[in-house]
Amino acid sequence: MKPGALPVLPFPVYLLDVNEPSQAESWSPAHSADLYRIDDWGQGYFAVSPGGRLLIRPGGESEESIDLLEVVEGLRERDLSPPLLIRFSDILAHRLGTLREAFAGAIVENEYQGRYVAAYPIKVNQQRPVVEEVFRYGSAYDFGLEVGSKPELLAVMALTGGASDRLIVCNGFKDDGYIEAAMLAAKLGRKIVPIVEDLGELHLILKHARKHDVRPAIGVRVKLASQGAGRWKGSAGEKSKFGLFVSEILQMVELLSAHDMLDCMQLVHCHPGSQIHDIDRLKDAISELGHVYAELVRLGAPIEYVDVGGGLGVDYDGSRTSSDSSMNYTLEEYAREVVYRLGSVCDDRGVPHPTIVSESGRAISAFQSVLVFNVLGSSGPRTTYPDPFPIPGDFAGAGDVPQPIRDLIVAYEAVDYGRLVECYHDATRAREEALNLFNLGYLSLELRGLAEQLFWGTCARVQDRAGELEELPEELEPLEDILSETYFCNFSVFQSLPDAWAIDQVFPIMPIHRLNERPTHRAVLADVTCDSDGQISRFVDGRNTIDVHQIAPDSEYYMAAFLVGAYQEALGDLHNLFGDTHVVHVRLHEEGGWWIDETVEGDTAREVLGYLQYDAERLQPLLARDCEVAVREGRMTVAETRMLLRFYQAELNGYTYLEAD
Repeated sequence: MKPGALPVLPFPVYLLDVNEPSQAESWSPAHSADLYRIDDWGQGYFAVSPGGRLLIRPGGESEESIDLLEVVEGLRERDLSPPLLIRFSDILAHRLGTLREAFAGAIVENEYQGRYVAAYPIKVNQQRPVVEEVFRYGSAYDFGLEVGSKPELLAVMALTGGASDRLIVCNGFKDDGYIEAAMLAAKLGRKIVPIVEDLGELHLILKHARKHDVRPAIGVRVKLASQGAGRWKGSAGEKSKFGLFVSEILQMVELLSAHDMLDCMQLVHCHPGSQIHDIDRLKDAISELGHVYAELVRLGAPIEYVDVGGGLGVDYDGSRTSSDSSMNYTLEEYAREVVYRLGSVCDDRGVPHPTIVSESGRAISAFQSVLVFNVLGSSGPRTTYPDPFPIPGDFAGAGDVPQPIRDLIVAYEAVDYGRLVECYHDATRAREEALNLFNLGYLSLELRGLAEQLFWGTCARVQDRAGELEELPEELEPLEDILSETYFCNFSVFQSLPDAWAIDQVFPIMPIHRLNERPTHRAVLADVTCDSDGQISRFVDGRNTIDVHQIAPDSEYYMAAFLVGAYQEALGDLHNLFGDTHVVHVRLHEEGGWWIDETVEGDTAREVLGYLQYDAERLQPLLARDCEVAVREGRMTVAETRMLLRFYQAELNGYTYLEAD
């Protein structure tokens, strides 16, 4: 479009309110459920109420539900303000039962003669309440625990009293103390199996077995030739960090035989990876592991357990694909493949069907936890401009308007005539020319501001008109990102969603209320840290922005991140000294409704300062000394210094996140 004469009404410029939705059709909670793809990633645990609120359904598809906003408001009444990590204990119990049912069905379908047990790897979520709940809820299925370090073993030794039939699997590098702790646990009556990761560990096991007069159950991790799949594929295969090559396993068999302890070799283990997204890679690994098991049985080792390790994925984005944040199989398909492949090898080789063990920590714990946070404010180009738009007073007439400004006005006015791509291109070029003039000193600050607002207004108009088209032109696709806003949210990505920052993990995120209203904005979500990486700009629909509602004055807007119960708490850090959030365990009550089972208040400023060697007891006297100087110099009164010190003390004991007055 060639700029011609200025439109009849160039001044004042009338910019439309670009916050108004372009479609007038009604909006329902079902639309929100589809928009945020709840049914795709939620596994039945989440739904939208007729009133537009997010519901938690602890039993999956069951009718019993918990209103998440009601929980948040109830916690605020108890002086627990967002951000909040809410764990739904009944979901955790349901996940354990679902895992058991999947393998039980596969065992019946394939006429498998062995059993199945899970060993929950506590590294996935090491919080004491979670580990205790897993162990308690898993008692009905004889589920056990897996540890990967000496501190984890010390914790589990104390938590598993009176459960001598529950399996404890010991992985990870082991020193003398780790091995001795395992031998003492065995003597105490625990059903504990240290996994040999290198031959040096086997010598330590033999040493402490003799010392404490115990014949322990011993396991071995094999380095499979089969390569893993997904982001952690390097944890499997011949280059994996842990495990023995087959040649080393044969040395282990010889050494145990020489000590008359081959009967102690009772478990063979592999780790095909974490968050395996492609079921075909798992099939290869299980078949290979089955043959290793059969050969060890042939050599005289009475193997009781075959541990297929972790790897069972979670479909974070609900796409059911082989992307890193998804999985192209179901839990039931996973169980069938493991049981079928292992059973087929055993039948072909004529060996007994062993007890199958899996370490499916992510699939067990991810769904239970929901991170709720409030939105503090927003910024971005899609703002409501004054109508009429104020024009700088130094304009004497159209002839005083620089050409880039004239071009921007023409582009803005021409949007109504349907030349959307052309107007967008012209506005982009004119804005660049205006910036060049400003950088050369030929454009005032007021005119630069006018150019920016004309550009954003043109982009907003183009996007609104483009929404009426059957197909969006490729040239206009960048508008979604260009016009997106930033919603500032009261949480720390580094503390509560570290995988979103570190490995671009996608987590489902959505508002928990107003879901009967059409969301009219798109935004990226920024946290309260002063780090540019502290934001979420990748969502389950594959886009870089998320649909959100306009923030209402004097009203809280709550959002939540889901499926955050695996790894996020253990990996979270103290960036900017934002500590652990409040954690609340919520359960369905037998008489209906919900109740709080346990509350763990979040870190205070005093506590996080202490983690980094700041002694709060020394900080306050330093400040008090400065207060006395201020009084002596007449800058403050004694009353003012007392107020300051009381304020300082209160803030040291307060939440590290932003709180309402």
